[in-house]
Amino acid sequence: MIRSVAVVGASLAGLAAARALRDQGFDGRVTLVGDEPHRPYDRPPLSKDFLLGRASAEELALGTEADDALDLDWRLGSPATALLPHERRVRLADGGEVSADSVVLATGARARNLPGFAGRGGVHTLRTLEDARALREELRPGARVVVVGAGFIGSEVASTAKAAGAEVTVVEALPVPLAGPLGPTMGTACAALHADHGVRLICGVPVRELLGQPRVTAVRLADGQELPATAVVVGVGAEPNVGWLAGSGVTVDDGVRTDAAYATNLPGVVAVGDCAASYRASTGRYVRTEHWTDALEAPRTAVRTLLGGGAGPAAGDDGRRRAAVPYFWSEQYGVRIQFAGHRGAEDEVRVEAGDPADRSFLAVYEREGRATAVLGVNRPKEFTRWRRALATTGSDSGPASGSGSGEQAAAVL
Repeated sequence: MIRSVAVVGASLAGLAAARALRDQGFDGRVTLVGDEPHRPYDRPPLSKDFLLGRASAEELALGTEADDALDLDWRLGSPATALLPHERRVRLADGGEVSADSVVLATGARARNLPGFAGRGGVHTLRTLEDARALREELRPGARVVVVGAGFIGSEVASTAKAAGAEVTVVEALPVPLAGPLGPTMGTACAALHADHGVRLICGVPVRELLGQPRVTAVRLADGQELPATAVVVGVGAEPNVGWLAGSGVTVDDGVRTDAAYATNLPGVVAVGDCAASYRASTGRYVRTEHWTDALEAPRTAVRTLLGGGAGPAAGDDGRRRAAVPYFWSEQYGVRIQFAGHRGAEDEVRVEAGDPADRSFLAVYEREGRATAVLGVNRPKEFTRWRRALATTGSDSGPASGSGSGEQAAAVL
């Protein structure tokens, strides 16, 4: 019988796991271990309102009054350094240990940096509250900000820096920004937002080196261009926080490997959130999903698995919906970009409504005559109808003409 659970990772996925444990009737000891000194907070506003000073740290807090009744044992400010499954212990950096019958791995991910970038003044990544506070000090009128990486985080930071009055240049090593998640055609359409708002975008040229010591003064590109910079923001993806699991016996490959119900190869250990690479039947492979929705919803199924319920009917249904329709959104320059589904490299894309030139359109991705994904740019009503249809049909088709309620999708990235 499980009488104690350690949830390693005190962000959204960890808090959602603790809530799920209580919701599903677990009345034993629940310990939350977090490397940051803060209780869980919402990360998406870090690249938007928080950077602009429109939201405070207190407003980012995810905890509610209801959470105070969960009777959780918080162990914050000291990351886990080792999992000792046979001894049922988690070792912490401060020398302490947490004993637990079962463990939820929810350690998330960390921002990826580039060689030679770390430790230089004026160079930033954005993942934590402290990262955002440091970067916010750099964003002021007249600042010259170079953003390395034109993915969603990089583009959101570029948008925010421009709104703060900075001169902004975005550098993307790939020929087309966002081609991975959106495909080259739609990636090009969304990347046009930068030029619309006076932000320079340089594609197909990687960064060679940074200039200036001890603080950055410029960025030199592979083609010899030098971009003056008072600040550099690196937005080139994230890496799962799984190094501390070395020697534990947990299978790791670009994240903690789990089955569709979030069980790892070790009994009594499940994994959720950005650190988990879970099997998706719809794709036939292990996928690490760095989306707010998954971090919020997956713990319900994982806890059911942990408590012995397995992936029963309710859990299985939830898992299929998530696997079929991953969802994320981004906001750049006041434009809402929403995406749902699984885009394959072979998919064809067509514009269903609106016009990319107007920065307001809905595009549908199709494979062998079946809809696989949908992209909405400032089209929340049509997007919501398609998203619901994909969830109902498992990406088999779009909505019937005139269907849907016009309800807006929730903001989740």
